[in-house]
Amino acid sequence: MSFHEIIDTINEALKLPFKNFIDPSKRVHFLYLATTILLALYVFIQTKTHKNFFKFLFHKKVWFGKSAKIDYKIIFFNSFVKVLLIGPFLILSLYIAYYVNEFLLHKFGYDAVKLSVTETLIYYTITLTILNDFFSFFIHYLMHKIPFLWEFHKIHHSATSLNPFTQYRLHPIELLINNAKNIIIVGFVTGLFDFMSNHQIEKVTFYGVNVLSFIFLSWGANLRHSHVKLTYFNFLEYILISPFQHQIHHSQNPEHFDKNMGSKLAIWDWMFGTLVRSKSVKRKIKFGIGLGDDKNYDTFWKNLHMPFTNLFRKVIYSKDKK
Repeated sequence: MSFHEIIDTINEALKLPFKNFIDPSKRVHFLYLATTILLALYVFIQTKTHKNFFKFLFHKKVWFGKSAKIDYKIIFFNSFVKVLLIGPFLILSLYIAYYVNEFLLHKFGYDAVKLSVTETLIYYTITLTILNDFFSFFIHYLMHKIPFLWEFHKIHHSATSLNPFTQYRLHPIELLINNAKNIIIVGFVTGLFDFMSNHQIEKVTFYGVNVLSFIFLSWGANLRHSHVKLTYFNFLEYILISPFQHQIHHSQNPEHFDKNMGSKLAIWDWMFGTLVRSKSVKRKIKFGIGLGDDKNYDTFWKNLHMPFTNLFRKVIYSKDKK
């Protein structure tokens, strides 16, 4: 890599976090932040426990505390991971789509299924959303249940205060796993519907983003990582994960460990017995890993190296026991 290529890479990585504000597929796009403020205002009016909306929404600890500063540092660090390690592999999704399509053509022929353009638009969008949501839940479930993966996912839970940028608080290993999942799911579903629609594949889009994702992102997605307690109707929380349900997921109370692991849909948690609805939580919740472990993740560097340190210690300990 030449000197100019190194400079271009650094420049691209430094710009990446700011591009999130103008990319409609990203949760912190300015439009979704605007709807977030409106929903926060609704919660503020409903609670009637605060006098100043600005202080309620922009609490100093939430946005400028130690935990928030770690969030911001991880965002920039992971930007280099995305540019160097993830970006070059995004094209794999197209290869997967191509080979899935070719396999189905070879197996079933050209006229096996023919969807209209409208059918393709609707079914592709719904299928992609549901499959991606299920595998997001399933990988998240494994992150909590497999000790090796939990060491890396623990970084996301080490946040002791939540703001919309905490969603990007991921260890690079988890970031790679999540992007690999996205590449495979998008490639598989695209190849499937490319075959079924005779190459009429498109997504239902609005403002340049999957319309179902647009609804999710507009309707309080940013409040999932926040101190603003937005709940849904009790019956609806069996189907959709409300922002407060995700805040419960971040609770340091052992009763809430491994609960509400769904991304958009609550039905997976309902099926797996990990669902907790908002109305069952009466006390104010505190965020973090809990069990006295938060202090081990109170700096940026600790969040990067602690998973490897902990795994190394476990290997040494298991050898000593033998």
